[in-house]
Amino acid sequence: MKRLLFASLVAVLGVVAACGPRRPPQKFQQKLVILGFDGMDPRLVQKWMDEGKLPNMKKLAASGSGVQPLGTTHSPESPTAWASFATGVNAGKHNIYDFLIRDTTTYLPDLGMVHFEPPKFVLNYFPVSMPVIQSIRGGTSFWVTAGKAGVRSSMLTVPVTFPPEDVPNGELLSGLPLPDIRRTMGTFYYFGTDLSRYEEGNTEFGGILKRLVFDGDVAQTELTGPPNPIVKQQLRELRARVPAATMSELDKMKMAELEAREDVRLPVTVHWNRSGKSATINIGDSTIHLSEKEWSKWINLDFNINLLIRVHGMAQLYLIGAGKELQLYISPVNWRPDNPPAAMSSPTRLSADIYERLGPYRTLGWAEATWPLNEDRIDEKVFMDDLYRAFDDRAQVILQRIDTRQWDLLVGVIESTDRVQHMMWRLVDPTHPMYDKALAAKYGDAIERVYRKCDDFIGEVMARVDPSTPILIVSDHGFHSFRQSVNLNTWLVQEGFMVIQGQQPGEKTLQDLFGGGGTFWENVDWARTKAYSMGLGQIYINLTGREGHGSVSPADSSAVQNALVGRLLTMTDPKTKVRMVDAVYKRDDIYKGPFIQNASELQVGFAEGYRVSWQTSLGGSPPGIVYPNMKKWSGDHGSYDYKQTSGTLISSRPITGAHPDIMDIAPTVLKYFGVPIPSDIDGKPIF
Repeated sequence: MKRLLFASLVAVLGVVAACGPRRPPQKFQQKLVILGFDGMDPRLVQKWMDEGKLPNMKKLAASGSGVQPLGTTHSPESPTAWASFATGVNAGKHNIYDFLIRDTTTYLPDLGMVHFEPPKFVLNYFPVSMPVIQSIRGGTSFWVTAGKAGVRSSMLTVPVTFPPEDVPNGELLSGLPLPDIRRTMGTFYYFGTDLSRYEEGNTEFGGILKRLVFDGDVAQTELTGPPNPIVKQQLRELRARVPAATMSELDKMKMAELEAREDVRLPVTVHWNRSGKSATINIGDSTIHLSEKEWSKWINLDFNINLLIRVHGMAQLYLIGAGKELQLYISPVNWRPDNPPAAMSSPTRLSADIYERLGPYRTLGWAEATWPLNEDRIDEKVFMDDLYRAFDDRAQVILQRIDTRQWDLLVGVIESTDRVQHMMWRLVDPTHPMYDKALAAKYGDAIERVYRKCDDFIGEVMARVDPSTPILIVSDHGFHSFRQSVNLNTWLVQEGFMVIQGQQPGEKTLQDLFGGGGTFWENVDWARTKAYSMGLGQIYINLTGREGHGSVSPADSSAVQNALVGRLLTMTDPKTKVRMVDAVYKRDDIYKGPFIQNASELQVGFAEGYRVSWQTSLGGSPPGIVYPNMKKWSGDHGSYDYKQTSGTLISSRPITGAHPDIMDIAPTVLKYFGVPIPSDIDGKPIF
């Protein structure tokens, strides 16, 4: 029975990760530690180092070559850059260009790091095949190459490491894009008496809003859990069997009934103590009492697919308010590290071993609460409190593995630096449309405080390793102020490269993407469309023979690209007449390798202050070309010119050569351990 249960759980969400071989006796005397901080900007590091606020970084920099800008990828996005970090090659060889990819037949977007094929069931009950979840990243990570040579490695929450790969002589705890139990980057929940029935539903940035209606002091609601794979299969079969245009009333009723059961749900009961400004929440098998502005501990949540299959998760609750209105926030449901629905580490047992030593820790790849802050469902204080806990979760995992001493190479990545800059940049830029003087007085030092927290953590690491052990501080990209949103597809329509017929397409949400039921490109006339944009600054040519409704012949592609480049480089802000684009890069000029055909023909590098709109990233084309960014997500790096978006490198050892690049880390590690560098690596050793 236990074996069947385990197999069924994996069939719901999982991926198989083989346990690596046992570690051999220690072979290497030299050790190496690499600490990654996503988005750490070299200009800010240098500024605060000069002001004496980052003493540990200053100490490392003084023993090495100072603070160096670290060249990033042409698409300066975390998945792309960390994939180049891991493999030492350009994106044409590792295949990660953006958070999103598109289906060339249907033009539909999907997550750009993993490929998922759902499980299959017989009799709408018993699983007969497990899902296929594969990383689409090509190339070979340096820890695998080093491991084959006997290097013992510990790889901890490095992005683009889910599903986990087998690491010879080593261990790996997955990071981004490890999902929540809904297979998203982080679906949050907001329950409130302050919501109208018109506000209920899915938000643009991946939240689920539920209106609370009290009968006396009690309200009944529910928490939306993982997709039910059995119902999903039934929906796919019905849609394949009966086209929407020819559905009978009976088929439509069946479709509606299945869609109502598409997700597994947990009942939630809220008891409101108005006079005490508190609430008691019954959810699953747990009862939680919270006072206003209080967090719960991690709460275990079990979701039953059927009698055989159960998905285990965990979440935290925060009671925002319980006075005039009751407002309850529930975090994304993380996988339980001691009982995940699928392997999240290699060896598989590693995640549970860490849990036994540390207790609950976040498993979600995108660990910080950016989405609810962006949707104004939590405030800056709640966001920062949560972010500090996310930072500490990652830091404690890294420190615990350092203390095992069972490694030659240890790499750990913390991403809170990226998230705090995304959300709080508006408070260090008085020219940002969302600058708030009062909030800046309270939280204007939020980014600096996180950098200082990084410095304290680095100090802890330095105290735990031998002074002779080199330490590298690495970030994948820098940051910019995101003041203006640019509807790139709308610009393509205006310039005649894309044609819309009929009504302007509606706005897209992350639920359209993750839920699988969204409609994209519904009013595009592909027969007359030459180019379209998706992701962060990518423009694709609508090629015949590749796209499902291609209109541009391969022979004409170059001319269309040239025309686009010429007009993009003269693209100006209608109000200020300032140029909005610093550079445009052609695919064949910047990429090489077996995956080059998956790259967009053009990568736009926007100027400081401008970024593609959220709707553009999902393929939308709402009215207007440029509009102020009125979201709290106010700093960014994606779609900016990579030359102005370098990451950070601090090495405790002097480096050789000028202009280090993120692709240089992999060959540096291999050379340091005396491992031959594969001939296809694009980077070069820096010491």
